[in-house]
Amino acid sequence: MMRLHWMLLVILALYLVTVNKTDIVIIGAGPAGCATSLFLAKNNIPHTVIERAVFPRDKVCGDALSGKTVYVLNQLDPTIIPAFDSQKNTFIESWGVKFVAPNGKAIDIPFKSDMSKEQYPPGFISKRFDFDHELFKRLDRNYAEVLEGAEVTDIERLPNGTIVSYSQNGLTQTIQAKLVIGAEGDRSIVAKKLGKIQKENEHYCAGIRAYYSGVTGMHPQHFIELHFLPELLPGYFWIFPLPNGMANIGAGMLSKEVSKRKVNLKADMLKAIENNPNIKERFKNAKLEGKIQGWGLPLGSKKRPLSGNGFLLTGDAGSLIDPFTGEGIGNALYSGMMAAEWIVKAINKQRFDGEFLKQYDHAFYERQWDELKLSHTMQRLCKYPWLFNLVVNKAHKNKALRETISCMFEDLDLRSKLRNPLFYIKLLMND
Repeated sequence: MMRLHWMLLVILALYLVTVNKTDIVIIGAGPAGCATSLFLAKNNIPHTVIERAVFPRDKVCGDALSGKTVYVLNQLDPTIIPAFDSQKNTFIESWGVKFVAPNGKAIDIPFKSDMSKEQYPPGFISKRFDFDHELFKRLDRNYAEVLEGAEVTDIERLPNGTIVSYSQNGLTQTIQAKLVIGAEGDRSIVAKKLGKIQKENEHYCAGIRAYYSGVTGMHPQHFIELHFLPELLPGYFWIFPLPNGMANIGAGMLSKEVSKRKVNLKADMLKAIENNPNIKERFKNAKLEGKIQGWGLPLGSKKRPLSGNGFLLTGDAGSLIDPFTGEGIGNALYSGMMAAEWIVKAINKQRFDGEFLKQYDHAFYERQWDELKLSHTMQRLCKYPWLFNLVVNKAHKNKALRETISCMFEDLDLRSKLRNPLFYIKLLMND
Protein backbone atom coordinates (compact mmCIF):
# COMPACT_ATOMS: atom_id res chain seq x y z
CA MET A 1 0.00 0.00 0.00
CA MET A 2 2.84 2.40 0.90
CA ARG A 3 4.50 1.61 -2.41
CA LEU A 4 1.27 2.49 -4.27
CA HIS A 5 0.95 5.79 -2.43
CA TRP A 6 4.57 6.61 -3.24
CA MET A 7 4.03 5.90 -6.94
CA LEU A 8 0.92 8.11 -7.00
CA LEU A 9 2.88 10.95 -5.39
CA VAL A 10 5.65 10.57 -7.98
CA ILE A 11 3.11 10.68 -10.84
CA LEU A 12 1.46 13.75 -9.34
CA ALA A 13 4.81 15.46 -8.91
CA LEU A 14 5.78 14.72 -12.51
CA TYR A 15 2.43 16.10 -13.68
CA LEU A 16 2.91 19.31 -11.74
CA VAL A 17 6.43 19.72 -13.15
CA THR A 18 5.44 19.15 -16.80
CA VAL A 19 2.36 21.41 -16.79
CA ASN A 20 3.69 24.81 -17.80
CA LYS A 21 1.69 27.87 -16.91
CA THR A 22 1.18 31.12 -18.80
CA ASP A 23 -1.45 33.82 -19.09
CA ILE A 24 -1.98 33.70 -22.86
CA VAL A 25 -1.79 30.86 -25.39
CA ILE A 26 -2.39 31.51 -29.10
CA ILE A 27 -3.14 28.39 -31.12
CA GLY A 28 -2.18 28.92 -34.76
CA ALA A 29 0.42 31.17 -36.38
CA GLY A 30 -1.39 32.16 -39.57
CA PRO A 31 -2.42 35.79 -40.15
CA ALA A 32 -4.87 35.88 -37.21
CA GLY A 33 -2.46 34.29 -34.75
CA CYS A 34 0.52 36.34 -35.90
CA ALA A 35 -1.48 39.58 -35.74
CA THR A 36 -2.59 38.78 -32.19
CA SER A 37 0.98 37.95 -31.18
CA LEU A 38 2.54 41.00 -32.84
CA PHE A 39 0.08 43.44 -31.28
CA LEU A 40 0.54 41.78 -27.87
CA ALA A 41 4.30 42.18 -28.22
CA LYS A 42 3.79 45.89 -28.96
CA ASN A 43 2.11 46.02 -25.55
CA ASN A 44 4.92 44.04 -23.86
CA ILE A 45 2.62 41.07 -23.09
CA PRO A 46 4.37 37.66 -22.81
CA HIS A 47 2.52 34.78 -24.46
CA THR A 48 2.94 31.37 -26.10
CA VAL A 49 2.19 30.57 -29.76
CA ILE A 50 1.52 26.93 -30.66
CA GLU A 51 1.72 26.11 -34.39
CA ARG A 52 1.20 22.68 -35.94
CA ALA A 53 3.37 23.32 -39.01
CA VAL A 54 7.02 24.28 -39.39
CA PHE A 55 7.51 27.48 -41.37
CA PRO A 56 7.66 28.18 -44.23
CA ARG A 57 4.54 26.21 -45.12
CA ASP A 58 1.80 26.44 -47.74
CA LYS A 59 -1.83 27.37 -47.08
CA VAL A 60 -4.55 26.86 -49.68
CA CYS A 61 -6.05 30.30 -50.34
CA GLY A 62 -6.88 32.84 -53.02
CA ASP A 63 -3.74 34.79 -51.96
CA ALA A 64 -5.32 38.27 -52.28
CA LEU A 65 -4.34 40.87 -49.66
CA SER A 66 -7.08 43.49 -49.39
CA GLY A 67 -7.09 47.11 -48.33
CA LYS A 68 -8.08 45.95 -44.84
CA THR A 69 -4.89 43.89 -44.75
CA VAL A 70 -2.88 46.96 -45.69
CA TYR A 71 -4.66 49.03 -43.02
CA VAL A 72 -3.95 46.58 -40.17
CA LEU A 73 -0.32 46.12 -41.15
CA ASN A 74 0.13 49.89 -41.23
CA GLN A 75 -1.29 50.05 -37.69
CA LEU A 76 1.20 47.41 -36.64
CA ASP A 77 4.31 48.79 -38.31
CA PRO A 78 4.38 51.39 -41.13
CA THR A 79 7.56 49.83 -42.55
CA ILE A 80 5.83 46.53 -43.50
CA ILE A 81 3.97 47.70 -46.63
CA PRO A 82 7.03 49.46 -48.13
CA ALA A 83 8.97 46.25 -47.49
CA PHE A 84 6.32 44.20 -49.29
CA ASP A 85 6.30 46.67 -52.17
CA SER A 86 10.05 46.21 -52.63
CA GLN A 87 9.83 42.40 -52.83
CA LYS A 88 8.69 42.07 -56.43
CA ASN A 89 9.40 38.33 -56.61
CA THR A 90 6.94 37.50 -53.84
CA PHE A 91 4.47 40.42 -53.71
CA ILE A 92 2.63 41.90 -56.67
CA GLU A 93 0.66 45.13 -56.33
CA SER A 94 -3.05 45.17 -57.11
CA TRP A 95 -5.06 48.31 -57.81
CA GLY A 96 -8.56 47.01 -58.41
CA VAL A 97 -11.01 44.26 -59.29
CA LYS A 98 -12.62 43.17 -62.54
CA PHE A 99 -16.19 41.89 -62.31
CA VAL A 100 -17.31 39.70 -65.23
CA ALA A 101 -21.05 39.10 -65.48
CA PRO A 102 -22.58 35.80 -66.60
CA ASN A 103 -23.11 37.28 -70.08
CA GLY A 104 -19.37 37.95 -70.41
CA LYS A 105 -19.50 41.75 -70.04
CA ALA A 106 -16.88 43.13 -67.66
CA ILE A 107 -16.23 46.28 -65.66
CA ASP A 108 -12.97 47.38 -64.03
CA ILE A 109 -13.38 48.85 -60.56
CA PRO A 110 -10.31 50.56 -59.00
CA PHE A 111 -9.86 50.07 -55.25
CA LYS A 112 -9.33 53.83 -54.91
CA SER A 113 -11.24 56.54 -56.75
CA ASP A 114 -8.10 58.71 -57.00
CA MET A 115 -5.03 56.52 -57.24
CA SER A 116 -2.68 59.45 -57.88
CA LYS A 117 -2.71 60.20 -54.15
CA GLU A 118 -1.50 56.73 -53.17
CA GLN A 119 2.20 56.28 -52.37
CA TYR A 120 1.82 52.51 -52.09
CA PRO A 121 -0.66 50.07 -53.65
CA PRO A 122 -4.02 49.65 -51.88
CA GLY A 123 -3.72 45.87 -52.18
CA PHE A 124 -1.30 43.05 -52.97
CA ILE A 125 -1.34 39.43 -54.11
CA SER A 126 1.16 37.00 -52.63
CA LYS A 127 1.28 33.25 -52.15
CA ARG A 128 0.41 32.37 -48.58
CA PHE A 129 3.68 30.42 -48.48
CA ASP A 130 5.48 33.77 -48.72
CA PHE A 131 3.05 36.13 -46.95
CA ASP A 132 2.52 33.96 -43.88
CA HIS A 133 6.26 33.38 -43.58
CA GLU A 134 6.91 37.13 -43.67
CA LEU A 135 4.51 37.64 -40.76
CA PHE A 136 5.88 34.64 -38.87
CA LYS A 137 9.46 35.90 -39.14
CA ARG A 138 8.38 39.15 -37.49
CA LEU A 139 7.12 37.49 -34.29
CA ASP A 140 8.94 39.06 -31.37
CA ARG A 141 10.68 36.26 -29.48
CA ASN A 142 11.27 38.61 -26.56
CA TYR A 143 7.59 38.24 -25.74
CA ALA A 144 6.42 35.27 -27.83
CA GLU A 145 7.46 31.72 -26.99
CA VAL A 146 6.90 30.02 -30.36
CA LEU A 147 6.37 26.26 -30.52
CA GLU A 148 6.57 25.01 -34.13
CA GLY A 149 5.64 21.49 -35.16
CA ALA A 150 3.37 21.27 -32.13
CA GLU A 151 -0.11 19.88 -32.73
CA VAL A 152 -2.81 20.58 -30.16
CA THR A 153 -4.50 17.28 -29.28
CA ASP A 154 -6.94 18.33 -26.57
CA ILE A 155 -8.31 21.29 -24.62
CA GLU A 156 -9.94 21.04 -21.21
CA ARG A 157 -11.60 23.94 -19.46
CA LEU A 158 -11.05 23.99 -15.68
CA PRO A 159 -12.38 26.43 -13.05
CA ASN A 160 -8.99 28.16 -12.78
CA GLY A 161 -7.88 28.05 -16.41
CA THR A 162 -7.60 25.92 -19.53
CA ILE A 163 -5.30 22.93 -20.04
CA VAL A 164 -3.93 22.70 -23.59
CA SER A 165 -2.35 19.37 -24.54
CA TYR A 166 -0.05 19.24 -27.54
CA SER A 167 2.29 16.81 -29.22
CA GLN A 168 5.76 17.93 -30.25
CA ASN A 169 8.68 15.75 -31.34
CA GLY A 170 6.76 12.64 -30.33
CA LEU A 171 6.13 13.85 -26.79
CA THR A 172 2.81 14.98 -25.31
CA GLN A 173 3.06 18.10 -23.20
CA THR A 174 0.59 20.34 -21.44
CA ILE A 175 0.30 24.02 -20.72
CA GLN A 176 -2.19 25.82 -18.49
CA ALA A 177 -3.43 29.23 -19.62
CA LYS A 178 -5.78 31.87 -18.28
CA LEU A 179 -6.85 32.75 -21.82
CA VAL A 180 -6.65 30.71 -25.05
CA ILE A 181 -6.89 32.33 -28.50
CA GLY A 182 -8.28 30.17 -31.30
CA ALA A 183 -6.46 31.18 -34.48
CA GLU A 184 -5.98 27.80 -36.12
CA GLY A 185 -8.42 28.06 -39.01
CA ASP A 186 -11.74 26.51 -39.93
CA ARG A 187 -11.07 23.23 -38.07
CA SER A 188 -10.31 25.08 -34.85
CA ILE A 189 -10.29 22.87 -31.77
CA VAL A 190 -10.92 25.98 -29.67
CA ALA A 191 -14.06 26.84 -31.67
CA LYS A 192 -15.28 23.26 -31.54
CA LYS A 193 -14.58 22.34 -27.92
CA LEU A 194 -14.88 25.66 -26.12
CA GLY A 195 -17.12 27.64 -28.50
CA LYS A 196 -19.33 24.64 -29.43
CA ILE A 197 -19.37 25.93 -33.03
CA GLN A 198 -20.36 23.44 -35.72
CA LYS A 199 -20.16 23.59 -39.50
CA GLU A 200 -23.32 24.89 -41.21
CA ASN A 201 -23.46 24.35 -44.97
CA GLU A 202 -25.57 27.46 -45.56
CA HIS A 203 -22.76 29.52 -43.99
CA TYR A 204 -19.80 27.59 -45.41
CA CYS A 205 -18.13 27.66 -48.80
CA ALA A 206 -16.21 24.99 -50.66
CA GLY A 207 -13.19 26.32 -52.54
CA ILE A 208 -10.48 24.95 -54.82
CA ARG A 209 -7.23 26.58 -55.85
CA ALA A 210 -4.61 25.90 -58.48
CA TYR A 211 -1.43 27.63 -59.64
CA TYR A 212 -0.99 28.14 -63.38
CA SER A 213 1.77 29.62 -65.48
CA GLY A 214 1.20 31.16 -68.89
CA VAL A 215 -2.29 32.61 -68.35
CA THR A 216 -2.66 35.63 -70.63
CA GLY A 217 -4.77 38.79 -70.66
CA MET A 218 -3.93 40.11 -67.20
CA HIS A 219 -4.79 43.72 -66.32
CA PRO A 220 -1.73 46.04 -66.48
CA GLN A 221 -2.44 47.13 -62.88
CA HIS A 222 -2.95 43.55 -61.76
CA PHE A 223 -6.66 43.77 -61.01
CA ILE A 224 -8.03 40.63 -59.42
CA GLU A 225 -10.78 39.03 -61.50
CA LEU A 226 -14.09 37.59 -60.33
CA HIS A 227 -15.97 35.75 -63.11
CA PHE A 228 -19.59 34.83 -62.49
CA LEU A 229 -19.66 32.05 -65.07
CA PRO A 230 -23.09 30.50 -65.84
CA GLU A 231 -21.69 27.00 -65.29
CA LEU A 232 -20.51 27.87 -61.77
CA LEU A 233 -23.38 30.00 -60.44
CA PRO A 234 -24.22 30.67 -57.67
CA GLY A 235 -20.48 30.40 -57.16
CA TYR A 236 -17.73 32.12 -59.10
CA PHE A 237 -14.39 31.60 -60.80
CA TRP A 238 -11.34 33.76 -60.12
CA ILE A 239 -8.09 34.71 -61.76
CA PHE A 240 -5.56 36.48 -59.51
CA PRO A 241 -2.19 37.49 -61.00
CA LEU A 242 0.95 36.54 -59.10
CA PRO A 243 4.64 37.44 -59.43
CA ASN A 244 6.87 35.70 -61.99
CA GLY A 245 4.13 35.09 -64.55
CA MET A 246 2.08 32.89 -62.26
CA ALA A 247 -1.64 33.07 -61.48
CA ASN A 248 -3.88 31.83 -58.70
CA ILE A 249 -6.90 30.18 -60.33
CA GLY A 250 -9.85 28.93 -58.36
CA ALA A 251 -13.56 28.52 -57.81
CA GLY A 252 -15.88 28.71 -54.85
CA MET A 253 -19.49 27.77 -54.15
CA LEU A 254 -21.72 27.64 -51.09
CA SER A 255 -21.47 24.15 -49.56
CA LYS A 256 -25.25 23.94 -49.37
CA GLU A 257 -25.44 24.29 -53.16
CA VAL A 258 -22.57 21.85 -53.71
CA SER A 259 -24.39 19.21 -51.68
CA LYS A 260 -27.83 19.89 -53.11
CA ARG A 261 -26.69 19.83 -56.74
CA LYS A 262 -23.94 17.21 -56.24
CA VAL A 263 -21.41 19.59 -57.78
CA ASN A 264 -17.88 18.42 -58.62
CA LEU A 265 -16.21 21.79 -58.26
CA LYS A 266 -12.86 20.64 -59.65
CA ALA A 267 -14.40 19.07 -62.75
CA ASP A 268 -16.63 22.09 -63.39
CA MET A 269 -13.70 24.50 -63.07
CA LEU A 270 -11.61 22.50 -65.53
CA LYS A 271 -14.53 22.35 -67.97
CA ALA A 272 -14.92 26.12 -67.76
CA ILE A 273 -11.21 26.64 -68.44
CA GLU A 274 -11.45 24.36 -71.48
CA ASN A 275 -14.80 25.46 -72.90
CA ASN A 276 -15.98 28.86 -71.65
CA PRO A 277 -15.65 31.30 -74.57
CA ASN A 278 -14.62 34.19 -72.32
CA ILE A 279 -11.64 32.51 -70.70
CA LYS A 280 -10.52 29.47 -72.73
CA GLU A 281 -8.24 31.49 -75.05
CA ARG A 282 -6.41 32.88 -72.04
CA PHE A 283 -5.52 29.33 -70.98
CA LYS A 284 -4.48 28.17 -74.46
CA ASN A 285 -0.79 27.94 -73.51
CA ALA A 286 -1.24 27.80 -69.74
CA LYS A 287 0.22 25.03 -67.63
CA LEU A 288 -1.01 23.70 -64.31
CA GLU A 289 1.81 23.89 -61.76
CA GLY A 290 1.28 21.37 -59.00
CA LYS A 291 -2.06 20.01 -57.81
CA ILE A 292 -5.55 21.44 -57.59
CA GLN A 293 -6.27 21.66 -53.88
CA GLY A 294 -9.46 22.25 -51.92
CA TRP A 295 -10.31 23.87 -48.60
CA GLY A 296 -13.27 25.09 -46.61
CA LEU A 297 -14.28 28.68 -45.93
CA PRO A 298 -16.40 29.37 -42.82
CA LEU A 299 -18.32 32.48 -43.79
CA GLY A 300 -19.15 35.51 -41.70
CA SER A 301 -22.76 35.49 -42.91
CA LYS A 302 -24.03 34.70 -39.42
CA LYS A 303 -23.16 36.28 -36.08
CA ARG A 304 -21.48 33.67 -33.94
CA PRO A 305 -20.02 34.02 -30.43
CA LEU A 306 -16.35 34.97 -30.64
CA SER A 307 -15.61 34.47 -26.97
CA GLY A 308 -16.50 32.64 -23.78
CA ASN A 309 -14.98 31.71 -20.46
CA GLY A 310 -11.24 31.75 -21.04
CA PHE A 311 -11.18 31.96 -24.84
CA LEU A 312 -11.36 34.25 -27.87
CA LEU A 313 -11.78 33.30 -31.55
CA THR A 314 -10.09 35.08 -34.44
CA GLY A 315 -10.01 34.76 -38.23
CA ASP A 316 -11.35 31.57 -39.79
CA ALA A 317 -11.68 30.00 -36.32
CA GLY A 318 -14.36 32.63 -35.69
CA SER A 319 -15.95 32.14 -39.14
CA LEU A 320 -15.11 35.65 -40.34
CA ILE A 321 -14.55 35.16 -44.08
CA ASP A 322 -16.25 37.67 -46.39
CA PRO A 323 -19.37 35.89 -47.74
CA PHE A 324 -19.18 37.51 -51.18
CA THR A 325 -15.50 37.66 -52.13
CA GLY A 326 -14.28 34.76 -49.98
CA GLU A 327 -11.44 36.96 -48.69
CA GLY A 328 -10.41 36.05 -45.17
CA ILE A 329 -6.95 37.50 -44.54
CA GLY A 330 -8.18 41.04 -43.89
CA ASN A 331 -10.68 40.00 -41.22
CA ALA A 332 -8.16 37.55 -39.76
CA LEU A 333 -5.67 40.37 -39.23
CA TYR A 334 -8.35 42.79 -38.05
CA SER A 335 -9.75 40.34 -35.51
CA GLY A 336 -6.23 39.58 -34.28
CA MET A 337 -5.60 43.29 -33.77
CA MET A 338 -8.85 43.69 -31.83
CA ALA A 339 -8.30 40.49 -29.84
CA ALA A 340 -4.94 41.82 -28.66
CA GLU A 341 -6.62 45.03 -27.54
CA TRP A 342 -9.08 43.11 -25.37
CA ILE A 343 -6.43 40.70 -24.10
CA VAL A 344 -4.52 43.69 -22.74
CA LYS A 345 -7.69 44.91 -21.00
CA ALA A 346 -8.40 41.42 -19.62
CA ILE A 347 -4.89 41.15 -18.18
CA ASN A 348 -5.07 44.62 -16.63
CA LYS A 349 -8.36 43.75 -14.91
CA GLN A 350 -7.56 40.04 -14.42
CA ARG A 351 -10.92 39.25 -16.00
CA PHE A 352 -10.96 36.15 -18.21
CA ASP A 353 -14.63 35.32 -17.80
CA GLY A 354 -17.13 35.17 -20.64
CA GLU A 355 -19.08 38.19 -19.47
CA PHE A 356 -16.04 40.46 -19.70
CA LEU A 357 -14.64 38.94 -22.91
CA LYS A 358 -17.98 39.33 -24.70
CA GLN A 359 -17.04 42.97 -25.13
CA TYR A 360 -14.58 41.75 -27.80
CA ASP A 361 -17.53 40.31 -29.76
CA HIS A 362 -19.45 43.57 -29.49
CA ALA A 363 -16.43 45.65 -30.54
CA PHE A 364 -15.63 43.48 -33.58
CA TYR A 365 -19.19 43.22 -34.87
CA GLU A 366 -19.84 46.91 -34.27
CA ARG A 367 -17.08 47.70 -36.75
CA GLN A 368 -17.46 44.81 -39.18
CA TRP A 369 -21.00 43.41 -39.14
CA ASP A 370 -22.51 45.93 -41.57
CA GLU A 371 -19.85 44.99 -44.11
CA LEU A 372 -20.32 41.25 -43.56
CA LYS A 373 -24.11 41.57 -43.74
CA LEU A 374 -23.88 43.52 -47.00
CA SER A 375 -21.52 40.93 -48.47
CA HIS A 376 -24.03 38.24 -47.52
CA THR A 377 -26.70 40.17 -49.44
CA MET A 378 -24.43 40.37 -52.48
CA GLN A 379 -23.69 36.66 -52.18
CA ARG A 380 -27.42 35.92 -52.37
CA LEU A 381 -27.68 38.06 -55.50
CA CYS A 382 -25.54 35.45 -57.27
CA LYS A 383 -28.74 33.42 -57.56
CA TYR A 384 -30.07 36.08 -59.94
CA PRO A 385 -27.64 36.29 -62.88
CA TRP A 386 -29.89 38.79 -64.69
CA LEU A 387 -29.15 41.30 -61.91
CA PHE A 388 -25.40 40.99 -62.46
CA ASN A 389 -25.90 41.32 -66.19
CA LEU A 390 -28.04 44.41 -65.63
CA VAL A 391 -25.56 46.20 -63.36
CA VAL A 392 -22.52 45.36 -65.47
CA ASN A 393 -24.24 46.23 -68.77
CA LYS A 394 -25.29 49.63 -67.42
CA ALA A 395 -21.89 50.31 -65.85
CA HIS A 396 -20.17 49.30 -69.07
CA LYS A 397 -21.99 52.16 -70.84
CA ASN A 398 -22.13 54.69 -68.02
CA LYS A 399 -18.91 56.20 -66.63
CA ALA A 400 -20.73 57.86 -63.71
CA LEU A 401 -22.13 54.51 -62.60
CA ARG A 402 -18.66 52.92 -62.83
CA GLU A 403 -17.29 55.67 -60.61
CA THR A 404 -20.16 55.18 -58.15
CA ILE A 405 -19.44 51.46 -57.90
CA SER A 406 -15.74 52.23 -57.44
CA CYS A 407 -16.59 54.53 -54.52
CA MET A 408 -18.58 51.70 -52.98
CA PHE A 409 -15.30 49.98 -52.15
CA GLU A 410 -14.35 52.92 -49.96
CA ASP A 411 -17.75 53.92 -48.58
CA LEU A 412 -20.08 51.39 -46.90
CA ASP A 413 -23.01 53.82 -47.05
CA LEU A 414 -22.73 53.95 -50.83
CA ARG A 415 -22.24 50.18 -51.04
CA SER A 416 -25.46 49.67 -49.09
CA LYS A 417 -27.35 50.88 -52.20
CA LEU A 418 -26.88 47.37 -53.54
CA ARG A 419 -29.39 46.17 -50.93
CA ASN A 420 -32.01 48.67 -52.00
CA PRO A 421 -34.45 47.55 -54.75
CA LEU A 422 -34.73 51.19 -55.87
CA PHE A 423 -31.11 51.00 -57.04
CA TYR A 424 -32.05 48.37 -59.63
CA ILE A 425 -35.32 50.07 -60.57
CA LYS A 426 -33.37 53.25 -61.38
CA LEU A 427 -30.93 51.20 -63.47
CA LEU A 428 -33.83 49.75 -65.44
CA MET A 429 -35.32 53.20 -66.02
CA ASN A 430 -32.11 54.92 -67.14
CA ASP A 431 -29.74 54.25 -70.01
